[in-house]
Amino acid sequence: MPSEASQASASPANFGLPWLLLCLSFCAHVADEALTGFLNVYNPTVSAIRGRLSWFPMPTFAYRQWLIGLIIANLILLALTPLAFRNTRALRPLAYFFAGVMLLNGMGHTLFTVLGRTVASVQFPRPASGLLLFPPSAHYFDLFVSAACARAAL
Repeated sequence: MPSEASQASASPANFGLPWLLLCLSFCAHVADEALTGFLNVYNPTVSAIRGRLSWFPMPTFAYRQWLIGLIIANLILLALTPLAFRNTRALRPLAYFFAGVMLLNGMGHTLFTVLGRTVASVQFPRPASGLLLFPPSAHYFDLFVSAACARAAL
């Protein structure tokens, strides 16, 4: 009969801490965007892209609905943290998706900050909104935590 120590080492470690850090990073990201006028860049960008590509699926948002939606998403994701600490396999696909979205979002913010614009008609002073309160290093933290969560969920 295998010992308790060998059983513990045979099962993969839980991904609770990386999940929690990713959720907290998302909370900080949303707070930063809400406080720095992110929608003033996002909505005109979506409208400009829709002007060229009528099929473009991204919606525009009013501030209130956008913020309430993201707060609800944050609360739901934070409520799933105990499942990550219990190493629930059903949460792993969501962890991969969440980490992937955060990786792409962090890379997008970094890229558009370097460019100083999203589309030709939407330019902004650097750093981009969503990076004023928390500098680009915070988005590098998003990238790091996203990668760590995806790796831990393997």
